[in-house]
Amino acid sequence: MHKRDTSDIFRQRLLALIERSGLSRSQFASRAGLDRSTLSQLLSDVNVRLPRTETIARIAARHTVSIDWLLGLSQQDQVAADIVSQMAIEPDAGSPADERLLSWHEEARGFKVRYVPATLPDQVKTEAVIAHETGRLDETAAKAWAGIARARIIHAKRTEHEIEVCSPLQGLEGFARGEGIWRGLAAGERLAQLEQAARLVDDLYPAYRWFLFDNRERFSVPYTVFTSTEHIRELSRHFDNNLIRNARIQPNEAADYIRALMPEVR
Repeated sequence: MHKRDTSDIFRQRLLALIERSGLSRSQFASRAGLDRSTLSQLLSDVNVRLPRTETIARIAARHTVSIDWLLGLSQQDQVAADIVSQMAIEPDAGSPADERLLSWHEEARGFKVRYVPATLPDQVKTEAVIAHETGRLDETAAKAWAGIARARIIHAKRTEHEIEVCSPLQGLEGFARGEGIWRGLAAGERLAQLEQAARLVDDLYPAYRWFLFDNRERFSVPYTVFTSTEHIRELSRHFDNNLIRNARIQPNEAADYIRALMPEVR
């Protein structure tokens, strides 16, 4: 799926969501924590860029739809047990961890989990990185996101699970150099994150396999596939044929590649 196609689908589904909500655009924006001008920009026909991941997550959570549906990855508008975006959060959860995600992990026991993260894979993140990513969210969302990350870390360490991760080389390289959202994260914390990621990739292999593709050649929005049921076969084909088949760094090479990035940390 091309970026333009994804942005078009997002805009169409956002319009449908506003219409069925029965709210005015100002009311809809307010409920989702958006400025009216931001919502207008998202609905503009000339806009070809998707909003920030936390914006998509907030819209989905506040209006009880799945992020996969908003992005055109699912025909189901409700958050389903077999596909859930890694950013899906429960805004009113009483616990830092999203209980639905934890239950889905249990339901997925013994299945292969396929995962395209928005940033670094949650399963290898340090507490410092989790804190940095959630530092500007409101308290409820920050707790939910942090809980999801910690749940995935626990899930990865259970030997009965098989996990495949695909992410772009450029994201990892940008992290090492402190670029983009990682600007402001201390060099020592970035180095500690790379060291932990390399160690865990080594320790958890082959049950945990991290493939790195070139973002100039391939594109994917973040998503998680928990099972291989019929209606998500297309996502599995995208993961296998588009991302894994074209990965530049294979899982048995990932730890060495991560270590090779450490000298770039400044």
